[in-house]
Amino acid sequence: MAIFNVTPTPVRVRCGWLDGRPRSIRVADEDLPVINIDQVRDELAAYPIERGPRRIFDVRTPDARLRLTFEHRRRRWMVEGLEAA
Repeated sequence: MAIFNVTPTPVRVRCGWLDGRPRSIRVADEDLPVINIDQVRDELAAYPIERGPRRIFDVRTPDARLRLTFEHRRRRWMVEGLEAA
């Protein structure tokens, strides 16, 4: 299966303070633990000016795979992709 693009939705993400990697995701009123980080993509050196630098994480939760994006300029997390398990 593949991760499908969805409308970017802001979420709250709790990260490890030493490495900055996502540990849990708060969607609505539910906390989803991050089981595994499948892929990390840095767009810190080459990025469109209007969007700014960002880092993309493909993560696994108990129920789904998500594509999380951290926008460095705006300091916010977004869910941009989803694959239901």
